[in-house]
Formats: sequence, C-alpha cells, structure tokens
Amino acid sequence: MSEEPRTARPEGTPAGPRPEPIRFFGTTWLEHTDGYAARRAGVALGALAAAAAGCLVLRFAYEGLEIAAVGSFVNMLVVVMFAICSAIAFRRTWEGFSKRHDPQSVASMRSLMTIGFIGSLLAYFFRSLKEAPGERLHREEYEAALEAYARRTKRRTGNPSGRKRRNK
Repeated sequence: MSEEPRTARPEGTPAGPRPEPIRFFGTTWLEHTDGYAARRAGVALGALAAAAAGCLVLRFAYEGLEIAAVGSFVNMLVVVMFAICSAIAFRRTWEGFSKRHDPQSVASMRSLMTIGFIGSLLAYFFRSLKEAPGERLHREEYEAALEAYARRTKRRTGNPSGRKRRNK
C-alpha cells in the first residue's frame, strides 16, 4: 500500500492508503466496477486458452522426441518432469493468491515455475472463476492499511493541556 504525501494529493482524492493494482484488473477489484466481471471472464478464458496452447506445444515436443527415437526412458522422464513441475507451479501460484512469498523463494523457484507454466495458467483459470487472482490478499492488505491509517489519524478527545505533567 502506498501512501502519498498530503501536499501531492489531487483534488477529490481521499487521503490515506491507495489500493494496489492487480494485473489485468487495475484497482477495479476494490468496488467490482468498470467491467470487472468481463475482465474476470477474459482472464479465465485467456488462461485456459494459453494452457491449451502450451499443452499443444508440449505435445509437439514429445512427438519430436519420439521421432528422434531417444528411448522410452527419456520420453517418460520428460512427461514426469513436466507433470511434477506443473503440479508444483499450480500449488505455488495458488498459495500466492492468499499470501506473499519472499523474494528469495520466488527467485529460486523461477526455473521450476517456467517449466510448469501450465500449472500456473490453470491456477489463474480456476481462481478467476471465483475472484480476480490475488484479490483476497490485496483486499486484506488494503483493509489492514486503512485500519492502521485510521488509528494514526484518529483525533484525541479532551484537552491535552489539562493533563497532569510528570515531574522528571
């Protein structure tokens, strides 16, 4: 959540934290406005189409291995590798919608996530059927930032000059 200085705030914009934009949705996830439902449907269809295209490309690669006659062990190894990497990528992507991963973990898993891209695309597809991918995490963080902002800016009651001073 970013908080702009009070002097740089445009007219008509409320003070306090601003919602973080989500890829493909911007900040429409906050109020579900400006074609939010159509965007969700587009993300779902796009992720499913990209996963299908990825499966087609992997099928061509598998046929290339068969033509090269590398052997059944290598063919099985490639299929198992893509299946395991896709399952891990699905799980990590799905978990990323509800909690943030640390940057070192993301960097160390980048190659595995690239190999298992079909799992990530399927996670995007299934999550976008319910909400914008990452919406719940962003909403929780935004509401926590709003509460913290309200606590910081809450006005005190009573006259502070009427309090007793401590003698030091």
